[in-house]
Amino acid sequence: MISPISTLEEDNTQAIDNLIEENPSHQEIIETVISSLDQDNTAMVNHTEQGSLWKFQYGSVKVFVQLTGESDDDLLTVWSSLLHLPAKDENGLMRRLLEMNWSGTFETCFSIKDNQVMISSQRTVADMYPGEISRLVTLVANIADDNDELLKEEFGGS
Repeated sequence: MISPISTLEEDNTQAIDNLIEENPSHQEIIETVISSLDQDNTAMVNHTEQGSLWKFQYGSVKVFVQLTGESDDDLLTVWSSLLHLPAKDENGLMRRLLEMNWSGTFETCFSIKDNQVMISSQRTVADMYPGEISRLVTLVANIADDNDELLKEEFGGS
């Protein structure tokens, strides 16, 4: 079932601090982080037996967050599409993405999936704390929003 995520009235820092003290589930942390980033109340969530998938708008990009479960072996994956291929200078685009992977992506990386340039981050939830979840979601959202229009302008695509 897909349903909107309600926004919280606390600011992001206070909400994360509260979550650290309460020892919440990864799902609760993700929803708090998304509600703090989703200024237009666009967030949707789909819960299935395979886990949960959230989608929200951040600036000019859609950001996806997937949690496969709450056990140590389960995965948190965050991604956003920046550009549909083909591009007008794919060699130049590939070089730019590799250079950006080296210098400014932190725990995220650029990649190509289904003819789309993506930014993503993935890790197991073992020993993951609320601030780390917040950081991964925020990094993907910010890097995607900061680069999607620039890449489209320079390399084309949609």
